[in-house]
Amino acid sequence: MTAVELGTEGLERRLARAERRGKLRAFLLVAPLLAFVLLSFAMPILTLVRQAAYNTLVSANLPETTALIADWKVDAPVPEPLCEALVREMHAAKEVDPAIPSRIATFVNRERAGSLSRVKQVANADIKAPYCAGLAALHDDWAQPDIWRALKIVAPSFSPRFFLQALDFRLQADGSIRSQDSNEALHLMLFRRTLLVAAGVTLACALLGFPVAYLLAHVSLRVSNMLLIIVLLPFWTSLLVRTTAWIALLQQNGVVNDTLVALHIIGEKGRLEMMYNMFATLVVMTHVLLPFMILPLFSVMKGINPNFTRAALSLGATPSTAFWKVYFPQTIPGLGAGCLLVFILAVGYYITPALVGGQSGQLISNIIAFHMQKTLNWPLAAAIGTILLAGVLLLYWLYSRLVGIDKMKLG
Repeated sequence: MTAVELGTEGLERRLARAERRGKLRAFLLVAPLLAFVLLSFAMPILTLVRQAAYNTLVSANLPETTALIADWKVDAPVPEPLCEALVREMHAAKEVDPAIPSRIATFVNRERAGSLSRVKQVANADIKAPYCAGLAALHDDWAQPDIWRALKIVAPSFSPRFFLQALDFRLQADGSIRSQDSNEALHLMLFRRTLLVAAGVTLACALLGFPVAYLLAHVSLRVSNMLLIIVLLPFWTSLLVRTTAWIALLQQNGVVNDTLVALHIIGEKGRLEMMYNMFATLVVMTHVLLPFMILPLFSVMKGINPNFTRAALSLGATPSTAFWKVYFPQTIPGLGAGCLLVFILAVGYYITPALVGGQSGQLISNIIAFHMQKTLNWPLAAAIGTILLAGVLLLYWLYSRLVGIDKMKLG
């Protein structure tokens, strides 16, 4: 091997070591950010999915009952060993923690309304053999299969029942699936409403934000900076304050209605109902999310070379043709990024619909909060949230496939 070859090989080794050291330094620099993302984003999502599909409350405290009821045919009589196991393990669970029977009863009650007190009584009653007869003597419901079927549904550790409920379906004790009754089917309607509202808000923000961003990109620097401050000004104000201000503007005795009455456009008895409905939700959400559309558009428009449009005009194109054929296509990356950002934010919005939406303006995020705070059905709330997250990720994937992730780069 010649000296030149030896020198070249040594240089390559040094370059490889330098590259490895550079990658290590880069990894160490981003490691805190990766750890933060893992702890604050990935772990909560995994916990969310786990809580929706996995629960050991019944199987861990009533293991023998869980095993026996899994083998029980829903149309067959309840066997005596199953009754005995339920009575014995409910008393044992109460000795470990007096709250466990109540929590198990709550689980069963979610599948069969009216079962709460029936299940709790088992842990408090002194039931002797024959146990099935003793349970029937405790209450007539124990002689019926419905309460046992509900217990069979909630007993497994892994179950898709909350995901099915989130989509307005019900898991049956025999493993079949049926659709929810029409008076109870709510979630799919809210999912559709949420997507329609998010799409409407995104369209409104695009129509309003495009000319504002165009103005920001084409006026003088001093004027542009002043207008940009005005665009960013809402970020310096609490979201609650901005929403409350819209309530003062749009309510029946608010500023807008008073102005219309004063101008004799409408009568005193013809005041418009613009609050606590879908209209209020769309207006307030559009106002709140508009800066998230303007900023990506402005970033892209600022980098567009004006000579392209001038060249089109000098070659005989009309101003409208030059705009649509030359200028507008260059703004699509910013428009796409703004639409994606606004849509994702709108899908998960909670405070604004809760304050101004009324009954007709509520979105899926409000039902998640309802299950978390009112019914305390956290697994169902987790299932709805997981489905919502999966839908948003699917839309993001479709967007990246159709538009191309490289086209979303701003500037």
